[in-house]
Amino acid sequence: MADSRDENVTWLTQEAYDRLKAEYEYLSGPGRVDIAKKIEAAREEGDLRENGGYHAAKDEQGKMEARIFHLRQILDNAQVGEAPKAEGVVGPGMTVTIRFVGDDDEVTFLLASREESGAPIDVYSPKSPLGSAINGKKIGEKATYSMPNGRQNTVEILEAVPYVGN
Repeated sequence: MADSRDENVTWLTQEAYDRLKAEYEYLSGPGRVDIAKKIEAAREEGDLRENGGYHAAKDEQGKMEARIFHLRQILDNAQVGEAPKAEGVVGPGMTVTIRFVGDDDEVTFLLASREESGAPIDVYSPKSPLGSAINGKKIGEKATYSMPNGRQNTVEILEAVPYVGN
């Protein structure tokens, strides 16, 4: 597991870690065997250039290998438990409420790994443009980030409290 001071740490609950570990173990074991059998069965059907089943199985294998790689990265950088929290300071594991400057819209979300997507509120990654802009900010501070369309957006931190679950 990763060192908790490392900025690449992915904080996960024990439940999320166990779920991802089980998925990794299945995909990297029985899942690989199953896809190899599909490829072999399709290969036996004859000419590979016109064999849709073969190409579909190879495509599925590529996607599975990418998922295995991604899961290994998450698990290697995982810290199980709760991120250190200071109420009033934005950080992973905090429920954050922001207001878009120039607008009255308020948004409340959990700042956490997207692997925690089972949360009953929206989850924003600390590595997202908004998440990285607000990380470490205190209540009343403002942060500006770049949206995917290239425009800048500024938000004000209204609240940051530890996430308590359902």
